[in-house]
Amino acid sequence: MSQDKTATTDAVPILTGAGAPKKLHIKTYGCQMNVYDSERMAEAMGPEGYELTDDPAQADMVLLNTCHIRERAAEKVYHELGRLRPLKEARPDLKIGVAGCVAQAEGEEIRRRMPLVDLVVGSQSYHKLPAMVKAVDAGKKPVDTEFPLEDKFDHLPERPSTTRPTAFLTVQEGCDKFCAFCVVPYTRGAEVSRPAERIMGEANKLVAKGVREITLLGQNVNAYHGPGADGDWSLARLVRELAKIDGLERIRYMTSHPNDMEDDLIAAHGDEPKLMPYLHLPVQSGSDRVLKAMNRKHTASEYIALIEKIRAGRPDLVLSGDFIVGFPGESDQDFEDTLELVRRVNYGMAYSFKYSARPGTPAAERKDLVPDDVADARLQRLQALLGEQQRACQDAMVGRECTVLVEKPGKLEGQWVGKSDYLQAVHLRGEGLAPGVMARVRIVSAVRNSLHGELI
Repeated sequence: MSQDKTATTDAVPILTGAGAPKKLHIKTYGCQMNVYDSERMAEAMGPEGYELTDDPAQADMVLLNTCHIRERAAEKVYHELGRLRPLKEARPDLKIGVAGCVAQAEGEEIRRRMPLVDLVVGSQSYHKLPAMVKAVDAGKKPVDTEFPLEDKFDHLPERPSTTRPTAFLTVQEGCDKFCAFCVVPYTRGAEVSRPAERIMGEANKLVAKGVREITLLGQNVNAYHGPGADGDWSLARLVRELAKIDGLERIRYMTSHPNDMEDDLIAAHGDEPKLMPYLHLPVQSGSDRVLKAMNRKHTASEYIALIEKIRAGRPDLVLSGDFIVGFPGESDQDFEDTLELVRRVNYGMAYSFKYSARPGTPAAERKDLVPDDVADARLQRLQALLGEQQRACQDAMVGRECTVLVEKPGKLEGQWVGKSDYLQAVHLRGEGLAPGVMARVRIVSAVRNSLHGELI
């Protein structure tokens, strides 16, 4: 996925069981799918009497929902568990759990290294959290990192009312691509698409509760082919059917693979107005030699031709991507090829990282490592170029009119924050603004990460 950050899950309304409420703190690492998973974990624990808290010191249970994508991911989790040790020593009844991709990859090793951990649950088994917590109460320390046959979504409670106008909706999980650097096929499993009827049902309920924008999520979301009443639906078919829901104003999706950008999805970008003109489509490198070593199964020229085809139908598309520099064996010329691809494509946003080996992946076995100082220098050059393109994209918005979906109050008195069609943060003021309002705005100024607008 595209992002690599650490955040505490926003408090979402959840049902609580009988008796005095217990407090649950969830710390979320990684991508949007982990944010979605954390929300569903909180909802699963609601009927057990748990309410969310931002303060781990006040919690009866702490869950770390982990990501295994970036460098030293597991060690960061162990470091955080070390920080929780004083809380556990002061309150032995405090439950501590590790969930997500590090839990999936490490399993029993987490409890061996950190006996303070009470439960370990993988990314496909978190619907079992209530039963696992009961097992902890009975004196056990359960570990569940299986890929169960049952669909976890069938066992999760209905999503509660929301005060937010945007929502994530997982439609696909897992990946069959087996890129040489990536652990996702091992921690999330094979590609699985949820049935179209269930997605449509969940989307209708979200919109009835006030959601106006839905982002469809998947490790490889454009590989979606979910069973429907009249045969398998593609992602494009799903988007077009979702667009028929009254009250749903915007549809987005992420994260995608270039090899799964089928013609019907490309066409949807050009003719479905509710599908927003923003696309996250990682390429990772501009060198064919490196792309082959990464097992990406496409060339740089094929990627560029695909972008040109998409933009032919949607010229105002803002493109986002992922890049890895310093992949084993990357030469100076390979890196220059990456810079050239970036110049040709022109990104409005991008995420770039220095290669770090993930244990168990094919690339981790390679010995032709790029020296750290060389990789660091390359990353700085790439990020400088991407930063220039992002600033140019932001500056190009000044003077333009766009629609902003208002999401929440800003940090300043009377200020509101929303997102443009292109997923840019926009700050604005005015009468009648509230979460869920679709405001027509003229952009008056821009900085690197946000825009300032005035109501028209």
